[in-house]
Amino acid sequence: MKKLSLLLIFPAMLVAQEKAATPKQKGSYDTNKFSQMYDLLATPNMFRTASGAPGPAYYQQQADYKIDVELDDKNSKLTGAETITYSNNSPDTLEYLWVQLDQNQARANGQTSLAEGEKINQVLALDGFSSKYLKKDLERGFNIEQVKDAKGTPMSYTINETMMRINLAAPLKPGEKISFSIKWWYNINNYRKEGGRSGYEFFEKDGNKLYVIAQFYPRMAVYNDVEGWQNMQFWGSGEFALPFGNFDVNITVPADHVIDATGELTNRSEVFTAEQVKRYEQAQKSFDKPVVIVTQAEAEAAEKGFSEKKKTWKFSAKNVRDFGIASSRKFIYDAMAVKIGNKTVMAESVYPKEANPLWGETSTLTVAHTLKSYSSHTFDYPYPKAVSVSAEDQGMEYPMICWNFGRPDENGVTTKEVKNGMIGVIIHEVGHTFFPMIVNSDERQWTWMDEGLNSFLEYLAEQELDPTFPSRRGPAKNIVPYMSGDQKFLEPIMSNSETIHQFGNNAYGKPATGLNILREVVMGRELFDYAFKTYANRWKFKHPTPEDFFRTMEDASAVDLDWFFRGWFYSTDFVDIGIKDVKQYYVSETPTADIKDVKVRKGRFGFEKGPFVYLVSGDNPEVSASSKKALKLEDVKPLADYVNQTFSAEEKASIKSPKYFYEVEFNKPGGMIMPILVEITYEDGTKDNYQYPAQIWRKSNDTAKKVYATTKPVKSIQIDPKLLTADIDVTNNSWPKVEQKSKFD
Repeated sequence: MKKLSLLLIFPAMLVAQEKAATPKQKGSYDTNKFSQMYDLLATPNMFRTASGAPGPAYYQQQADYKIDVELDDKNSKLTGAETITYSNNSPDTLEYLWVQLDQNQARANGQTSLAEGEKINQVLALDGFSSKYLKKDLERGFNIEQVKDAKGTPMSYTINETMMRINLAAPLKPGEKISFSIKWWYNINNYRKEGGRSGYEFFEKDGNKLYVIAQFYPRMAVYNDVEGWQNMQFWGSGEFALPFGNFDVNITVPADHVIDATGELTNRSEVFTAEQVKRYEQAQKSFDKPVVIVTQAEAEAAEKGFSEKKKTWKFSAKNVRDFGIASSRKFIYDAMAVKIGNKTVMAESVYPKEANPLWGETSTLTVAHTLKSYSSHTFDYPYPKAVSVSAEDQGMEYPMICWNFGRPDENGVTTKEVKNGMIGVIIHEVGHTFFPMIVNSDERQWTWMDEGLNSFLEYLAEQELDPTFPSRRGPAKNIVPYMSGDQKFLEPIMSNSETIHQFGNNAYGKPATGLNILREVVMGRELFDYAFKTYANRWKFKHPTPEDFFRTMEDASAVDLDWFFRGWFYSTDFVDIGIKDVKQYYVSETPTADIKDVKVRKGRFGFEKGPFVYLVSGDNPEVSASSKKALKLEDVKPLADYVNQTFSAEEKASIKSPKYFYEVEFNKPGGMIMPILVEITYEDGTKDNYQYPAQIWRKSNDTAKKVYATTKPVKSIQIDPKLLTADIDVTNNSWPKVEQKSKFD
């Protein structure tokens, strides 16, 4: 084996040396990367404790809704009236209330469109050019017809873009409730042409529409101890912050439509045929496969009818933060039962014939798997059902219901990519019922708290479904291209959603990867899983902040993670750890000139007087020949004699006999702290793996050294062989250096 200059030290011998102080490495955050996060986190108080749990004075508001809506299928129009009962559980007196009008984000010449930069597209589809430059702007957004109090008296209100302030005649004191009503209507958008998180999909062949309806009613904003009213405008990226409440919703649609929605259907026998009700009852007992409740033949017959009659569907939902509706005469409907803890939950899917056979074979089974997987990592799914809706070009979530893309081609053929994409989006969107529909973080401010945490759990669910599943987000190696990118287009995870350049990587991918690294590398599965489950259970049906998450993960694990959260969430530092130098040594029993003045530390305050064992660099064998300035000969004692005199025969049988000593110096060109994962391969092909905690860098931000005393020669040393730490440059990870193939090669 070629001898290279590598630094290795015998573990039993610590050499006292003075080392010149070097300047601290400067990064994009505090120069002491192990400093605690007191400067970044909010001060604990009676509302939110230092442990990350809700405090004794924690409160949250409640908003209960009674809603009546009617869908005008011919004109794609929704008309509604609602009564909101708002409970002020805060210690504050409220002079006004804030209500969200999210549909106003789509208004022509609204602030959203004015705030977006524009450029000329030199090639445009004809319909795209026509809608952009030739046609009159479509009428979009809420039309508020009236706002009245419980006595029917008109209330004063002011609309500011996507927010409406209701001016109270008398302040709402702590512990008081107020009821008021709003009437509105709006034109529903064709989301495949206009964009949007909801709307309708038009099927040209049969003239039908498939509606996925959300943000369809004026919704109460959150008021809490963190920032008072969360009345930040809806610009399109930052999603929603909503209080919990109870919903009773009546939905009137054409009589041939099939509906699914948030909550339990309370008039099933009125809207389904007797045979369909019987099928649903069978589904409630089927735990291994879905039962088709509305068949494809029934859906195809309904497609041709365009009934002039109406039918009202009634849904009731308890302790939810929002409400979503899916409606179409094209819907096939299947369901199956899922055992979660001590209760039975219904997994359901609604989809048009264009989605078969893929959806009938896959969707509901994927919903069932998701509920089981997420429940095992957090808490038992508490709601009575979870619904997957086939809506092409969509991926959006609401309590108990979500829209998902992915369909076969016109011949019913599904590629592997389409199927995997559809499975992934169903897991992700169903998973959102846990985060943020139950663990109810502020999406408008902190997208990563729902998208990032959910993407991490999606990764776990995908791998539990199939260990070979091509998960996009979660594996550390997948985030490397983003983290090694141009810093001008990178922001810390702790950035508001509207300021992020690369939304998917920042809010989904990097947080998911960070949690995976915490679980697999930093904390270990047992500690991580317990802490993560503690966070989920502490904050289910409540409003957590980032601080609550950070503090709980440390509080429940006894692992100091401030260094990780500082680097991974508050900076754009990247991981790059390399092997700077390796030195090889062997045992010599002859004192040499170069170690004449060495002192060997004994305990905390004293020094050994000898005899000694000398480790001589294998790179400079000549040194051992010079003994003119060596220590006294009586200080030298053959190692073999020492072993024979010190150890019994039984002890000598199990004694270690290292012959090779390697001192490895690691360096850290990247700013992000990370544990060092090392794999040593010996010349006989065997391997040893070592993991050193991040604290190995605590006294030097630049380099760290470790010694390996082995019984056989080392062939190679590699850092992070399984690519678990998101190291952006693996060319410095190996000794001897391994030439990397170019993309051309």
